[in-house]
Amino acid sequence: MREEELIREGWEKQSTNDEPRLSELAELYGELDFEVHLEPFHPEETQECTECMKVSPDKYKTIYIRKKNG
Repeated sequence: MREEELIREGWEKQSTNDEPRLSELAELYGELDFEVHLEPFHPEETQECTECMKVSPDKYKTIYIRKKNG
């Protein structure tokens, strides 16, 4: 699973969002000195309730962050 690979690389899963909140959060994490990585949303890979997101999963991205090096 891709999430396990990202965690091994030091990324922390934050949330799954669509626009405009997705861009707002990505910008905020960047301002807080985090690297930001966006992954496509895969409803089958989560245990959370995603019924409303399954209608248009391509709209959503999962935000991962990690502290910048240096």
